[in-house]
Amino acid sequence: MACGRCSTIAAAGAASCLIACSVGEGKGWVRSDRLFIEDCWNGSFDLQPSFFGANAYREEQILIRIQRGNNIQELSDGLTILVVDNAPIREELLGTAVPVGLPPGVTPPGVPVEGNPNPPLVSLALYLHNTCHRDNGTIYSVRADQVDGGASSSEITFRSLFSGDTSEKNGDDRLTEAEFGAWFADPRDLDANGLVPADRASFVEGYLYFFFQRGQPAQPFP
Repeated sequence: MACGRCSTIAAAGAASCLIACSVGEGKGWVRSDRLFIEDCWNGSFDLQPSFFGANAYREEQILIRIQRGNNIQELSDGLTILVVDNAPIREELLGTAVPVGLPPGVTPPGVPVEGNPNPPLVSLALYLHNTCHRDNGTIYSVRADQVDGGASSSEITFRSLFSGDTSEKNGDDRLTEAEFGAWFADPRDLDANGLVPADRASFVEGYLYFFFQRGQPAQPFP
């Protein structure tokens, strides 16, 4: 799934790095000066992640999971990053800020779901299932212009992105490194115009660095 804490990658050293590191290892952080999740959290936040994993689908989509502990997602606190199409990012957008937004199909309550011809390439979700102990302890990335009153940008920059090939042998193509600063909100707080009040939105920043490493068969995450 993931392998990190190895500062350099070279052809001769990639294999030893992958052998030395265990599944789920990596480094990074996720923090917010003010995180808001109704009836759960309202204040500064530091995820202090210890697990880093990736699950690829047809080498096109990649779901990255950064989490405190390696328990199942439904019982943990963590962050997911959905890369809808990794090809344009790997081929053209490494080192470039990529706008993030709501996942395709997510709309404000009462607004019909319509096809988006230009969905965001990347969507994020922050979940506090362990802390909140409730079903709706998740907030999702939104565009900066969806935060009422103006806001900083909402984007992620990949320095490197896993190829999506679960049999990848090239160490550089197993590496994922990214940093982000994005606005998050509960989609139920969006009005009919797709805006969320500033006091119900959260600006979250983070960094991640890990190498993909295959886990046990039939379990994409430990």
